[in-house]
Amino acid sequence: MYFEIIGDITHVETFARGTSILEIARLRRLHGRGNWRKRKGIARVRLEDGTVLLAEVHWYEAHGIGRRDFKIKRYIG
Repeated sequence: MYFEIIGDITHVETFARGTSILEIARLRRLHGRGNWRKRKGIARVRLEDGTVLLAEVHWYEAHGIGRRDFKIKRYIG
């Protein structure tokens, strides 16, 4: 599903890092070695059909590599 994040991501927290991430091998193979973290936050997103919603988004992030593999986990409100 395609979506676009509008504005800033708020209430950001890290809930897994390093070897606690189940997909660490895939991340390293696709994007390179780094201090990988799995993070979540709240953001306003625009869906393919143009609908704008508030959603909880999850992503992977590493210093020097950036944010990768965003996904919507649930819609809020």
